[in-house]
Amino acid sequence: MTRGFYIGRFQPFHNGHLSMVEQIAEDVDELVLGIGSADDSHTTRNPFTAGERIMMITKSLVDYDLVTYAVPIEDLERNSVWVSHVQSMSPDFDVAYSNNPLVIQLFREADIEVRQSPMFNREVLEGSEVRERMINGGDWETLVPEPVAEVVDETDGIERIQMVNRSDSNGG
Repeated sequence: MTRGFYIGRFQPFHNGHLSMVEQIAEDVDELVLGIGSADDSHTTRNPFTAGERIMMITKSLVDYDLVTYAVPIEDLERNSVWVSHVQSMSPDFDVAYSNNPLVIQLFREADIEVRQSPMFNREVLEGSEVRERMINGGDWETLVPEPVAEVVDETDGIERIQMVNRSDSNGG
């Protein structure tokens, strides 16, 4: 049995993430999804809580024939110990998946196999684009799995991201 690890902030979990999970599922029996920056929420860059992101992922993957574990990973400002921090928060895994150069380097230095996957429609399917559309009232729903849109609706996520994106009346 092979268990993979895929980390992301998933702010929110979008169709690019889903495509990556589908590709990884061809290689592994189980997948750990590390919820990065789990300690951050209610900001323009990280509007959703770790729990909300776990809901997004769990509901989006419920119909897939893949055992998944969503694990919150809090930020750690010391890269040299980041991999051991991840391992302490996660079930054991055999291979890590990432396209982030720093993450790849850190896993390689820890002697963990890293596999990269081609990104799917990256020019549109990235979290910053989805969040920007949420803030500006654009079409973000077509960029995320339907269950994610339901979680965003349930949590009043659009109102939240629009509110936290505003500056105060003194321009600060």
